[in-house]
Amino acid sequence: MPQMGESIAEGTIVRWMKKVGDPVERDEPLLEITTDKVDAEIPSPAAGVLTEITVKEGETVAVNSVVGTIAHPGEQPVHAPASKAAAAPATPPAPPARSGPAEAGPHVRPPSSVPPPSSSSRDDLRRRKSSPLVRRIARENDVDISAIRGSGIGGRVTKHDILAHLGEHQAPGPRPQASAIAPPEARSPQPDARSEIQPLSPMRKKIAEHMVLSKRTAAHVHSVFHVNFSHVEHLRREKKEDYARLGGRLTYLTFIAKAVIDAIRRHPVINASLDGDNVVYRKDVNLGIAVALDSGLIVPVVRNAGEKNLLGLSRAIADVADRARAKQLKPDEVHGGTFTVTNPGQFGSQFGLPIIHQPQVAILAVGTIEKRPVVVDDAIAIRTMGYLTLGYDHRLIDGAVADQFMADVKKQIEDFDPNQI
Repeated sequence: MPQMGESIAEGTIVRWMKKVGDPVERDEPLLEITTDKVDAEIPSPAAGVLTEITVKEGETVAVNSVVGTIAHPGEQPVHAPASKAAAAPATPPAPPARSGPAEAGPHVRPPSSVPPPSSSSRDDLRRRKSSPLVRRIARENDVDISAIRGSGIGGRVTKHDILAHLGEHQAPGPRPQASAIAPPEARSPQPDARSEIQPLSPMRKKIAEHMVLSKRTAAHVHSVFHVNFSHVEHLRREKKEDYARLGGRLTYLTFIAKAVIDAIRRHPVINASLDGDNVVYRKDVNLGIAVALDSGLIVPVVRNAGEKNLLGLSRAIADVADRARAKQLKPDEVHGGTFTVTNPGQFGSQFGLPIIHQPQVAILAVGTIEKRPVVVDDAIAIRTMGYLTLGYDHRLIDGAVADQFMADVKKQIEDFDPNQI
């Protein structure tokens, strides 16, 4: 299991792209993993034959755990129990020889005579051998996870293990900390012939945590502006093919991003963040672009977007969006954003009320852009129109400031300078 970032402790196998016995080439996509930061396709580290899959699809293991074996054609694989091969010790071992996984087995679970680990190594052990949900339940009920014998892979403590532990050791009478933990059958309906229950993916869990945190943290307010894109549509038709030859995509989103960046220069509080009682004003505009995936939503970041012209911006947005869908983003490319643009309008939404991406203080949602009847000089006319919605944190941004910023963005779009193209 590869280390996909300094803060990544574990990963989940989503699917194997090869079966046992299949030949593989070096750098050929071998398996797909998901972490709490990104999804990624992992290339084969060597050429040969996939002789063993140690960790199956849907299982979660610590980084540096052995998930499979590649051997030269005709070479006999060294088999090891999955629970031993997949479990990673608290301290990463030295690079093993080819027979290492089998030899490492007896050392996975140390004998009881070994002194208890220090607090730092115990925290690391808990992280490696339990999920965030299990650790939360343990904190709420003051339970030492290291005292529970795990039934999961590599001794991993599962939700079933900790709930069973609480049931065995809980004293008679109500216990406030445990009141939030109900038996599985009380928390969710049991499957029947007309239903199916699936666990949340790591990405979906992380999205849920971020959204709840943001709603609990920020005082959300929204302003909606109706914007005339007719001038931008004319410019797009003129220059679209030229941009395509240069590797860019002259989309509505490119024009909107450029207008937002220019307006932020005049309204820097929109690009700021709150740090306790301090306001942090960011000099660089690191623009987050929300990208919808089959498994959820991810927000890759275009760094130093304010330094790019329209062509550079169009290339950068296309690049991060394409790599997000291809699961080729690095963990660092989804962090550090200072302002986010999300585009639900591509699916037909008229407008939305987006949730702020913490620790940012504002987010812009783009509604569908289409021809509509509008009043122009006391007459009905057809124009290309769309709604833009700014969600902002009222703790820092007043309504007047938010509306001034949006009026600026609207003017930039409706009177877009052709010299910027």
